[in-house]
Amino acid sequence: MYRVMLRSLIIVMPLLAANPARAEYGVWVDGQMMRAPFMRLYGHSLPPIGHIRFCRTFPKDCRVQTKSTDRFALSPDRWNELVAINSLVNRIVEPTPDQELYGEIERWTYPENRGDCEDYVLLKRRMLMERGWPASSLLITVVTDENRAGHAILTARTADGDFILDNKNSKVLAWNKVPYRFFKRQSYRDAKRWVSLKPRKGILAHPTSSAKNSSR
Repeated sequence: MYRVMLRSLIIVMPLLAANPARAEYGVWVDGQMMRAPFMRLYGHSLPPIGHIRFCRTFPKDCRVQTKSTDRFALSPDRWNELVAINSLVNRIVEPTPDQELYGEIERWTYPENRGDCEDYVLLKRRMLMERGWPASSLLITVVTDENRAGHAILTARTADGDFILDNKNSKVLAWNKVPYRFFKRQSYRDAKRWVSLKPRKGILAHPTSSAKNSSR
């Protein structure tokens, strides 16, 4: 009996190796399945204070609402736009802390030639929207970086997956290919609202989590 079971495992294990998503549904980190193409959402979250103040200064940029749950189709031309805008903004804006620029710890605004990480995000988002990208597919996202410091990136929410535009990298990468821990991001339904990317305490994240924690 043991030999029969062993032979069965020898046959099955290469199949799991070829398709790692089948092996315990992937690797979970802070409530995110790191082999999934889309981030997992965990309900409402408070917006960053910098975004609240930004919306007071630029109210038109925060009025966008949509009832659609559709993800944006990512054609080769649209992919090239992501890459080009990410590279361009990274090149023309010099990274500078808000304290040095404005004498404030946190100010979210559109940069001219210098800015903090969230300023890169805001400019990339505006430039892509001017090229026809919907606001529901361009979501400001807050993470902790490889040094455990707070950091802002732009998530492109597409039918082919969630992709990251980052002032630290000229390449556009899949969300699960960056060395970050995901905290919260803008809602795709309402530009003023935010959603959590981490489960609340006492809620376990697993493949059978409720439909409320969807990856849409």
